[in-house]
Amino acid sequence: MIKGKKVVVVLPAYNASKTLEMTYQEIEFSIVDEVILVDDLSKDNTVEVGKKLGIKHIIVHEQNKGYGGNQKSCYNKALEIGADIIVMLHPDYQYTPKLIPAMSHLIASDLYHVVLGSRILGKGALAGGMPFIKFAANRGLTLFQNILMNAKLSEYHTGYRAFSREVLEKVNYNANSDNFVFDNQMLAQIWHAGFEIAEITCPTKYFDDASSINLKNSSVYGLGVLKTSIEYRLQKWGIRKFAYFNDHE
Repeated sequence: MIKGKKVVVVLPAYNASKTLEMTYQEIEFSIVDEVILVDDLSKDNTVEVGKKLGIKHIIVHEQNKGYGGNQKSCYNKALEIGADIIVMLHPDYQYTPKLIPAMSHLIASDLYHVVLGSRILGKGALAGGMPFIKFAANRGLTLFQNILMNAKLSEYHTGYRAFSREVLEKVNYNANSDNFVFDNQMLAQIWHAGFEIAEITCPTKYFDDASSINLKNSSVYGLGVLKTSIEYRLQKWGIRKFAYFNDHE
């Protein structure tokens, strides 16, 4: 808890048995009150590892719902148990849990409602082993998005994010895709709702057990990112309305 605000870390998991414990052990429990593990029908023993670690809140999907569907379960449960600050951390150990206090404090101090852990600020991405083609695609998509969204983020594609309860209660994230483009739709919703977004430099690690999407899914994701950015601009200009930009009811 920070400044009387309950901090909850959510872990959207899929085949994370080899890295879950490493991730969990680096969480700073002096400020983190609860951890939620949502398993998207893993083929390994992710759930058993979570139980061994003593994670109180474990949700197991009866069918694979996708990355976006997993996050929906994470955030819905976090709101249900009274979270004031929600940190989404991948349990594949690609992002360091050691930034949770810094990200949470920015929200607890009422400076920002959203904080992203950016791999692009500094030299963390390539130094951490990000393939150059992924780096180049990240930079190209981010430039396109910043132009259409009139923003200046260093990247829109990080999986390390912290939100205030107010954000999750306002944006209709449950209307978003169940696939990887969920992340970008949510950022578009946040900009549209008028919230400011902070970024903090985040070192990252690329290794065999860290999750990564394949070429086909990467291509679908890239097209989805372009589509989301265009929809955002059309919505802002009043040319066309898209339901997922409506506030949560």
